[in-house]
Amino acid sequence: MSFSNRYYLRLARVLGRGASWLGCWALLLLLCGRLQPCAAQPHRTLCNQGSYGFKADSPTGVSVLVGAPHSGSFAARTCTAELSWDKHKLIVADQVPQVDLDLFGVDLNGIGPVAAFQLKKSSDACCLTYEIYSLSGAPRLLRTIEGGFFSAADTDLDGRVEIWAEDGKAVDGLDDLPVSSFDFLPTYVLRLENNRLLDATPEFAAHFDEIIERIRRKISPEQLGSFKQSDGKLRFSIAEVEHLHNLRGTKIAVMEIVWNYLYSGRETDAWRSLREMWPAEDLDRIQSAISSRRRDGILAQIDGAGTHRISKKHAPIFEKPDVIPAEAIDLFRPPFALSLPEEVFLDLVIDSAGKVRSVRSQDNIDQELLSYTKEWKFVPAMRGGHSVASRLHLAVSLKR
Repeated sequence: MSFSNRYYLRLARVLGRGASWLGCWALLLLLCGRLQPCAAQPHRTLCNQGSYGFKADSPTGVSVLVGAPHSGSFAARTCTAELSWDKHKLIVADQVPQVDLDLFGVDLNGIGPVAAFQLKKSSDACCLTYEIYSLSGAPRLLRTIEGGFFSAADTDLDGRVEIWAEDGKAVDGLDDLPVSSFDFLPTYVLRLENNRLLDATPEFAAHFDEIIERIRRKISPEQLGSFKQSDGKLRFSIAEVEHLHNLRGTKIAVMEIVWNYLYSGRETDAWRSLREMWPAEDLDRIQSAISSRRRDGILAQIDGAGTHRISKKHAPIFEKPDVIPAEAIDLFRPPFALSLPEEVFLDLVIDSAGKVRSVRSQDNIDQELLSYTKEWKFVPAMRGGHSVASRLHLAVSLKR
């Protein structure tokens, strides 16, 4: 498998053709603070307004290309994506604002190897579209999910890949609040099995409980009491802007608590929490609005409930030389300078979907860097033609 990512393409021209990928990665740490794409962004995408790209080949003979379209010798400020095999080509996206490659060469729950793209099809769209393509034989579209933000992973390393789908469209504009207002969007955990999109969210109730507890800790009794005395809609005059800001923050937190219960299959807890924290005279309106938005969102695209596996077994985690190592799709670091020793060693566990499940370092390394590595994406390690979980050991040096 050959690959190049957006950072490697640029750094290789500096280091020369003989430069190793690891050397490029090391130089990336030195230069990244000066490169705009390294800055952390919500819902990162591989190609944004024509910036950077990616190319790779799958073991099935299908190639992927993500990048800017070219007119003559100049790249346009849009993105395209395509799959090619033999002398054929399938255009996934043509001149759209954003394209992300979330999966490539991943065995998706018995369906076979797939590629999954996340697309922003117009500049005014609030949310993204997720398209999954089979890489067995001639590529074909298997499934489309619309109206959210998506990331697939083998979350608990049991060999099954979940699609974490934030239901952005369901809340964008709700009570005049844009999707960017929320820290925790309502989220489904989905699996695609036998071409059916199944809801596995209740399996991960503990994850949503942690979020709920985190939000509750931020709301003081005084803040909640003040919000409950409001009209819920918060349509105040400009003279009350500071008070409105505080009430708005509490309102958002209450909404986030409610839909973390609701989306994880605990409707009774959701509506009980709403009754406890929302102004009584506005309760029926907001409950109806949340329910209606949810019905028309990603829920309308789900085929049914998933089968809960009571006893989960961990999938094996392989190391070299038993696998073809994982290779990077998207690496980035915080946009601020880090204090690093001359060389640090990172141990990553990368799941069969190419996502980092854990990262460790015995060196004195900035914790922010360690947290950012969990957002890196890889073409997963391959064993016998199948994607597998693996360990990847990286030596990072600023002196190379």
